[in-house]
Amino acid sequence: QVQLVESGGGLVQAGGALRLSCAASGNIFSINAMGWYRQTPGKQRELVATITSGGSTHYIESVKGRFTISRDNAKNTVYLQMNSLKPEDTTIYYCYSNLEVVRGRGNDYWGQGTQVTVSS
Repeated sequence: QVQLVESGGGLVQAGGALRLSCAASGNIFSINAMGWYRQTPGKQRELVATITSGGSTHYIESVKGRFTISRDNAKNTVYLQMNSLKPEDTTIYYCYSNLEVVRGRGNDYWGQGTQVTVSS
């Protein structure tokens, strides 16, 4: 019954900003990590940013210094603040989580995606 629901996508001009949100719901024992994938047509899927339960973060090189991932543990929610957006950031962004429904057994889950479009 786990669900990841994304929001916050939209259309912005180059140099603008968006904030994506992803809320996890269901029978969740614990969340080990959350993050964001993106899938651009004609390109391979890539993991843009992740944050662990301990607060450690990781970013793909192309977004370092522009994107910031954060979390709200009380709401089981992860955010992706995207600043200085570029047209090449245009794609669908998917929320990801490794979480435990059963204690000690982590599994991966994905949201349905939210569209980000950056105009030149």
